[in-house]
Amino acid sequence: MLGEGLAKGLLTTAKNFVGSYVSRERLVTVQYPEERRPLPEAARSFPFLVYDGDDPVAGLRCVACKICETECPPQCIYIVKDKAKKPDHTGKLQNQPLIFDIDISVCMSCQICVEVCPFDAIKMDVAYEWSTHDRFEGLLLHKEQLSKPNSYYHKIHPTEAAEVDARLAAARAKAAAARAGGAAKPAAPAAVKG
Repeated sequence: MLGEGLAKGLLTTAKNFVGSYVSRERLVTVQYPEERRPLPEAARSFPFLVYDGDDPVAGLRCVACKICETECPPQCIYIVKDKAKKPDHTGKLQNQPLIFDIDISVCMSCQICVEVCPFDAIKMDVAYEWSTHDRFEGLLLHKEQLSKPNSYYHKIHPTEAAEVDARLAAARAKAAAARAGGAAKPAAPAAVKG
């Protein structure tokens, strides 16, 4: 029938209009920025770096392996590895990035950097209000701006963060067991001369 789609659209609009006076769930608009809808857990905008512990420098999970920089399709990640190894939050000497920059004016939020990171050091944020008057330095995020604690990651993506922490804890336990097993390995018996 001619105009059937138009009639359906007008009916939906009329239902929302009348229903908005009866039920708050029927409201389709939000008075942004005073009112904000909660973001779903799967929402993502731009990458950030995760750190463990209280110190964003020592606790940074990133070891400057540059895999994310290599795999980034728009090449918006720039990493310079620090020449000296520094202790991480557990005291173990680790490589760390001296410079870690992401140009979010170029980033296409594809999440490839997150998928290729073997250390679960880079994750996707949900912050989306990045407007600025300075299109060059204002949209170039440095290591200090990108570093966020693991508790922040748990707040924005609780299910994914719990899975990552469980996997990292299992890997640490396996490594500790291997070290303990290697140290406690009995010496080979001496050859018996006959």
